[in-house]
Amino acid sequence: ILLMAGRQPRLNVWLSVMRTHVGELLELADPNELAFAFVTGFPLFEWNEDAKRWDSSHHPFTSPEDGQEAELDGEHLGDIKSKAYDLVCNGSELASGSIRIHNRQLQEKIFEILGHSKEETESRFGQILEAFEYGAPPHGGIAPGIDRLVAILCGSPSIRDVIAFPKTQSGTDLLFDAPTPVSQAQLDELSLRIVEQPE
Repeated sequence: ILLMAGRQPRLNVWLSVMRTHVGELLELADPNELAFAFVTGFPLFEWNEDAKRWDSSHHPFTSPEDGQEAELDGEHLGDIKSKAYDLVCNGSELASGSIRIHNRQLQEKIFEILGHSKEETESRFGQILEAFEYGAPPHGGIAPGIDRLVAILCGSPSIRDVIAFPKTQSGTDLLFDAPTPVSQAQLDELSLRIVEQPE
């Protein structure tokens, strides 16, 4: 029996790591089996302990589950579920998606909960909010990670093994020798300067 206590978002990560480790240690997973699952029921918000505010679990455009809109005015924001979903295979996320908000008032309420002022929301997202007034239909999507699927099918622990031109772990691209140094003229054109990191 394993008992753990702590704040839920962090605790969930540790429980997931522990579950995976125990599964590998006891050889409970068949490496030749592809086990697919759709994961749903994600929380709409997560409490950011460091910033003392609510953050979107997925992104601020994810719709809450039907019938939970009224709870946005309540005190239990962490209990509201989102219309987000992930496709997982053998514990690795292959695709992630959601049903999006298509109602201006609901979208504005979400931004308010996230701590955005009306002015900031209008400045940054005014176009989409205005589009909602013209009858945007319910919409959603899913973004598959084909490279992850290929890595799983090939039995590779890293997607770098199945990408044609992968970047190194330090972020360099060996094919294009990137990143390259930036000239002073390029920096001046964009009014940028390089600041040395303190050691």
